[in-house]
Amino acid sequence: MHLTKQAIADLENRYRAHLINSLSGFKSANLVGTQDNNGQTNLAIVSSVFHLGAHPPLVGMIIRPHSVPRHTLENLLATKQYTINHVNKDIYNKAHQTSARYDKDESEFDATGLSTEYLNDFTSPFVKESKLKYALELKEHHHLAINGTELIIGEITDIYLDEACLQEDGFVDIEAIDTVAVSGLDSYHVTERLARLAYAKK
Repeated sequence: MHLTKQAIADLENRYRAHLINSLSGFKSANLVGTQDNNGQTNLAIVSSVFHLGAHPPLVGMIIRPHSVPRHTLENLLATKQYTINHVNKDIYNKAHQTSARYDKDESEFDATGLSTEYLNDFTSPFVKESKLKYALELKEHHHLAINGTELIIGEITDIYLDEACLQEDGFVDIEAIDTVAVSGLDSYHVTERLARLAYAKK
């Protein structure tokens, strides 16, 4: 099967969204926790989180265009902080539900039954049920003119994880804490590691 540029453009919108979102393969499933300056919490599932650097520890993510209210984006721009929480197989259904369009005065925590957790005076909420989570300070925000999306870059300030998944060399065994992956827009997966390989040399 071969789809040309024109054939892709001619696809029905939802079909095209499913197709193109599937092409990048497995993605991380994360819940982004924020809170506005009035204490209203927000929780959103995001599959676009990516590693940017280890020193300093930087993480990026893409947020959809701000052509409609984006409470996650608005909150983190206002407070300059947010949390990222791994989705595990015990909470993926509730995590997916956060993608529904709730009003700003409705907390996705309350709507989905997930629990807020505040750690070490960090004002943005963590997800208590998540087994790996970290706090971030906003460092850069870029509007991407090509499609109107927003690039967010944060620096990790605190990490919370189950010690059982942390190996001697710093590798985090995310399978040990049942972290799930997502493909496309709505397909959730558990993974099976094939192997850890030695550093490749010529």
